[in-house]
Amino acid sequence: MANRISRMFSNTGKTTSKEPDAHRDFSDSSTDSVKPPSNGSGRQSKPTSRPSSRAPSRQTSTKEDNERKPKSSSGKDQKDSSAAAHKRFEALPDHAHCHHLKSTRRQEKLTDLLRDMLGGGRKKDDHVDDQQLSLMSTWIDQFKNERDKLAADKKGGPNATASLVDKYGKCQEIVGRGAFGIVRISHKVDPKDSRVEQLYAVKEFRRRPQETTKKYQKRLTSEFCISSSLRHPNVIHTLDLLQDAKGDYCEVMEYCAGGDLYTLVLAAGKLEVAEADCFFKQLMRGVEYMHEMGVAHRDLKPENLLLTTHGALKITDFGNGECFRMAWEKEAHMTAGLCGSAPYIAPEEYIEREFDPRAVDLWATGVIYMAMRTGRHLWRVARKDEDEFYQRYLEGRKHEDGYAPIETLHRVSADNSLFGASKLTDSSQARCRNVIYSILDPNPSRRINASQVLKSEWVREIKLCKAGEEGF
Repeated sequence: MANRISRMFSNTGKTTSKEPDAHRDFSDSSTDSVKPPSNGSGRQSKPTSRPSSRAPSRQTSTKEDNERKPKSSSGKDQKDSSAAAHKRFEALPDHAHCHHLKSTRRQEKLTDLLRDMLGGGRKKDDHVDDQQLSLMSTWIDQFKNERDKLAADKKGGPNATASLVDKYGKCQEIVGRGAFGIVRISHKVDPKDSRVEQLYAVKEFRRRPQETTKKYQKRLTSEFCISSSLRHPNVIHTLDLLQDAKGDYCEVMEYCAGGDLYTLVLAAGKLEVAEADCFFKQLMRGVEYMHEMGVAHRDLKPENLLLTTHGALKITDFGNGECFRMAWEKEAHMTAGLCGSAPYIAPEEYIEREFDPRAVDLWATGVIYMAMRTGRHLWRVARKDEDEFYQRYLEGRKHEDGYAPIETLHRVSADNSLFGASKLTDSSQARCRNVIYSILDPNPSRRINASQVLKSEWVREIKLCKAGEEGF
């Protein structure tokens, strides 16, 4: 294993920036969130709008527009599941590609998935390990916890002030909810053309039980200061923080109509190789930028990765974010405290008093990539005394055969030829596996950083879609 990892990097220049019982179904992931994210996942989507080609701070929609479904291919070999996948991801000449993500409400999509499962869509003989680690359980638990709040949320948006309405329009439909509160779409009608409106995501923050006004204000302004200072195609653009007439705070962000990565993987089962690779490289570009700016996210997970309909990935939810280095400082500060969602928490958070928050972020990206590729989580918690799957992983790292779920990444089915996966060589997939092993190194001092990941031969070869590169 060590010999393979040591050959991972080459000297070229900088990039711009199954063992079925060994890991669990993505839909069954743990809901244990050690520290409730104050910004939530910002799970945003919208049924009728079109992505704008303008600046990323807004999205323009024509009220008369109806989203057109792609025509199915007439070729005999491109039907059924292949045709369905083609609608979401399209390979283009010269190894290029583009994404076609539907603009659908996240809650409605997840409700449909739950209905299918309860209606018999899930096989009775599914392995118990699949159920243990499935992603759907995350949403089921969230649904139970939030069900009582749903009626109150539907009664209306924030008690809007003139400044909120004048600047960003009227808040309407709910597109996401979490421990932080809810997210609504705000519709700002173009004064020059009433058929055109700009769309924004408005996050309404709930005050935590027994939280004082001073602590509430400090929490939200701290989060806003971090998120609003970041400007990158793969980081959400935070525009404003306003108070409504009740004194509650609302954060205004760019609107991402493609939903979040969690919902996409849950609906698809798992992503195609080139599709997952593109999202992973976008994620790594955003993480590298954040770390260069002295900011660590500390709650990276698919729910906190938003998508545009063209496939641009954007990191959101800086409720647990922290500055580990000020602009005038050269050395990074260590951090402490357990936070995030259990399947993505790095092992050092459980055993070290202080640790590097950048390494924690990197660990989460490795778990996210495996979830995209397999549709399952590797483990429920990265503690060998509590999770047999994590214990198997630690044992597998010591042997040349490796850990089965990661080793199976090289297996490409014939159907994947539609997406250019047939061009992926065993050597390129070996480089992929080596990077993932290095990201998921249980020793944080040996774990590679975001810049090293982007410089690795595997990631340099990943072709980004234009939307992912430019953030539209």
